[in-house]
Amino acid sequence: MPWIQLRVHSNSEHAEAISDLLLEEGSVSITFEDGKDTPIFEPKLGETPLWADTVVVALFDAGTDLMPTVELLKAQPFCGQDMQFKIEQIEDKDWVREWMDSFHPIQFGERLWICPSWREIPDPEAVNVILDPGLAFGTGTHPTTALCLEWLDSLNLAGKEVIDFGCGSGILAVAALKLGAAKATGIDIDYQAIDASRDNAERNGVADRLALYLPEDQPKGLKAEVLVANILAGPLRELAPLIQDLVAPGGLLALSGLLAEQADEISACYAQWFDMDPVAHKDEWCRLTGRRKTL
Repeated sequence: MPWIQLRVHSNSEHAEAISDLLLEEGSVSITFEDGKDTPIFEPKLGETPLWADTVVVALFDAGTDLMPTVELLKAQPFCGQDMQFKIEQIEDKDWVREWMDSFHPIQFGERLWICPSWREIPDPEAVNVILDPGLAFGTGTHPTTALCLEWLDSLNLAGKEVIDFGCGSGILAVAALKLGAAKATGIDIDYQAIDASRDNAERNGVADRLALYLPEDQPKGLKAEVLVANILAGPLRELAPLIQDLVAPGGLLALSGLLAEQADEISACYAQWFDMDPVAHKDEWCRLTGRRKTL
C-alpha cells in the first residue's frame, strides 16, 4: 500500500501537541526524529526524552490531501505561519523483506558464524548459530554484540556454565552453547526476549541446555563461570552488586553496551570484585572484561 508522509520541524516542547493533532487528522503512525544530530544515548528508566530540535513524521494513506492539515497546524500557536514542513510520497515496499535482504551471515572470531535463518550457511564446518531475532534485540550487527561474540569465541567454554544477562534474542547464550558451554542461563526483563531466546535455542538444537528467566523468577544462588551482559552503562552501574554476585570465584565477566567515554567509570565500579582487563574498542563502543577475584 502506498503512503504519503508529512514531516514537521518542531522542538521538545511542542512535538507531542503536533503529534496529537496529526493523529486526530487521521495519521496512522507518528515517529519522532532527531532534527540536528544530537543523539540521546541512554535515557533514564521510564523517560522518553525528545531532542531540542525534533522532527515529527506522520504517515497517511496516499490519497490524503494534507494541505488542510498543514493549514490547521499553521493556525496553532505552537506552530505558526512560518512552520517548516515537507510532504513526501513513500515507496510501497515490503519493509520486513527489505530488512531480511540486508541481514547476511557474519563471522566472529575464528570459529563462530551468525547466520540468519533464511540464508544459506556459508561454512557448514564452522560453529553456526542460526538466528531469527524476532522482536528482541541482538543480531550480531551492532558493535557491542560483535565484541561479545568475539570474546566468547576466544574462550574455551567446554563444560562451563554461562549467564547471558539481558539476553535479548538469545544470541550470546546460544553462541556460548554452540561453542561448547555445558549450560547457559538467559535473563531478561522482556517476555518477548524470553520467547525469542527460546525459539532460537530450539532452532539451534540447544534448548535442553538453556534456562530462561525473568529477573523475578531466577533461582536463588544462581552462579556461573562466565557471565556476559550486553546492556547499557546505567543498568550495568545500578545492577553491579547483583551482576557480580552471579559470577563464581575465578569466573570471567564481559560487559558491553558501553560508549568509550563510559568505560573508565564502569571498569572502576567492577574493579572491587574483578581484576579488569584493558578496554576493547569497536567504533565508539567498547567492551570490558575481567576475572573474579578469589580472595
